[in-house]
Amino acid sequence: MTTSTVTETPHALPGPDDITRVELENGITVLVRENFTSPAVVVNGVLRGGALQESREQAGLAAFHSSLLTRGTVRHTFGELYEEIESNGASLDVVSGMHTYSFGSKSLSEDLPLMLGLLAEVIREPTFPEEHVEKVRGQIITGLQMRAHSTRSMASLAFYELAYPPDHPYSRSPEGYIETISRITRDDIVAFHRNLGPRGAIFVIAGAVGAEEAVRLVEEAFGDWENPEQPDIPQAPPAPRLTEVRTRSVPIPGKAQTDIVLGYPGPPRSAPDFQAARMANSILGVFGLYGRLGDSVREQQGLAYYSYSRLTGGLGPGPWRIIAGVAPSNVERAVESIRAEVRRLVEEPVTPEELADNKSFFKGQLLLGLETNEGVAATLMTMELHQLGLDYLHRYRQIIDSITAEDVQAAARHYLDPDAYALAVAGPEPSG
Repeated sequence: MTTSTVTETPHALPGPDDITRVELENGITVLVRENFTSPAVVVNGVLRGGALQESREQAGLAAFHSSLLTRGTVRHTFGELYEEIESNGASLDVVSGMHTYSFGSKSLSEDLPLMLGLLAEVIREPTFPEEHVEKVRGQIITGLQMRAHSTRSMASLAFYELAYPPDHPYSRSPEGYIETISRITRDDIVAFHRNLGPRGAIFVIAGAVGAEEAVRLVEEAFGDWENPEQPDIPQAPPAPRLTEVRTRSVPIPGKAQTDIVLGYPGPPRSAPDFQAARMANSILGVFGLYGRLGDSVREQQGLAYYSYSRLTGGLGPGPWRIIAGVAPSNVERAVESIRAEVRRLVEEPVTPEELADNKSFFKGQLLLGLETNEGVAATLMTMELHQLGLDYLHRYRQIIDSITAEDVQAAARHYLDPDAYALAVAGPEPSG
């Protein structure tokens, strides 16, 4: 294994001088930052895989699988596993996403060996008890039935189907559908589990543990893990820019509110203009009381109960969405108002005041996020997952300060178009 170990400087931004990074021989990368100001330790990790590895006919398989990982192992039943965790005041979870499985735990430092051992069991030795397969299936189907009555959820589901090509993995629901979840068998889950392996996995540990000790404990629990059947790390294909308006209305009887999702395929986190796009998004619908959208659509015109924008920016071309909840009679006017704000962002440079305020917001937000072990672990995970470099936080202020109004406008023009977008509307059926 290759190692770079450095001296702890707990009051500085995490960086090359106080992050230990080790690559294990089986493909696992471990990052540790010591912090002895509290007795707790946080583990934050990812395994490569997830919904990208499932077919449309088995949509929701990764989510179903991840929900069962903590339902029993070769060494512990479901009840015994949670007795071990809860009796120590700790937590442990595993959740699937589109590109990865995220896992983590929080415990006292003295319980870190126990928690890593239980994590190893959950990930490497799950038993998928038949009775829990059916219990979890029922819970998932109940959640999907509830989704069908949520205007916000159904508008979001329809948006993804509109914004991405039918064969793109982002066009389908990672939670699945009632018909796909109903067909998945225990054998399907067991077979899908064979996709998990150590190659490309990341473990981040932050808290009251020495770096060498933390690496040793990870290696003890996971260093001998091998999976020759592990497939290549899944990649999402690019998503084409929208060149037309695509709309869908989802009627949900009995609702008093309509939800709108208007948006586009956006940049992955690795895109050179990601930070400029993130700045544009903040100005459009995040900063303060939801940026320009909150000021115009909600406050000045009174057309929405809420209106904001979200930029995902993950491992693939995640969405750039504008979300609003409105009275059914205000849908058309709210959409036109949203389009007007998109047009202004695309056609006019943002003001110096907006740019300065949002730069301060970005820099302050970063510092606040690093005040806890959870925040440090999450940040180091982002740095490693997206290959930003151990010095990323030291460069961050310069990265943000270098963004110009022209950069913001160029990013907006690259991804947004007031005349070509996906629009999903979910709410009560029109009267009359």
